[in-house]
Amino acid sequence: MGSTQIAQSLLQSARVAPEIFQLRPDYRALLMVVEGIPPGPSDESSEGFLQQAEATVKELLSTSPVTELPHIAAWREAYKAFGAKPQKTRNSLEALTRRAATGLPRVNRLTDIYNAISVKHQIPFGGEDLDKYDGAPFLVRATGQEPFQTFSGGEPQTELAAPGEPIWCDNTGITCRRWNWRQGPRTALTDDTTRVLFILDALQPLSDDTLQQAADELASALKSLSPEVQTSQRIIDASSA
Repeated sequence: MGSTQIAQSLLQSARVAPEIFQLRPDYRALLMVVEGIPPGPSDESSEGFLQQAEATVKELLSTSPVTELPHIAAWREAYKAFGAKPQKTRNSLEALTRRAATGLPRVNRLTDIYNAISVKHQIPFGGEDLDKYDGAPFLVRATGQEPFQTFSGGEPQTELAAPGEPIWCDNTGITCRRWNWRQGPRTALTDDTTRVLFILDALQPLSDDTLQQAADELASALKSLSPEVQTSQRIIDASSA
C-alpha cells in the first residue's frame, strides 16, 4: 500500500463521536495528512508567516477586543457548554491571538507555519507527528478516567481528563485535551518531523470556504518546501460522521 493510500485509509478511519455533534451541531473538523516534509528548524520562510500573522492580529484587535472576534467568541461558548471556564482555559486560537499582539512563539518550522496560518484565518489548528501516532484519530467526550501525559515544570506528569470534555485521541491515549486546548508531548511536532496530521476545528459563524482556504494555504506553504510533499484531506461534519 502506497503512502497516499495509507493517508486516505487513516482519514477514512477517523471519527467524531455523535455526542460531540449533540454538543455543537455546527462543528466541523478538517483533517489533513501531509507527508514528505523536509525536516528543519525555524527559518526565514516560517518567520515571514509569523510576521504576517502578527500584523493581521494587530489589525483585527484595533477594532475589536479579542473575546469578541467571531470564531473566538464561538469557541468560548463551546467551552462553557462542556463545563470549562474560557477565562481560565483558553482554546489554542485565543491563546495564540492574545500572544500575537506582542509576538507569537517561535517553536520549529512546522509549528511556526501552522500557528501563523491558524491566527491569520482565525481557526484553531492542531499538528500531530504521524510517526509517533498510533492508529486513526477520534474525538470523543471524556469519561474522566482517561490519563493525559504532560509536563509541569519540566517534569513528566499524568493528569486525568475532566468528565465530559472533548478529547482527541489515538489508540494509545489522549493527544489533545479540551478539543483544542493542550496537546500532549508524545505526538508534538519537532525539527525532525516529516509526516503530520493537521486538525482544523471550526464552528459557526466560520464558513466552509474560510476553513478550506486555510487548509489550502497550509498545503501550499508546505509544498513550497519540497516537490516531494503530498497532502490528503477530509472534512467530518454532522452529516458525514
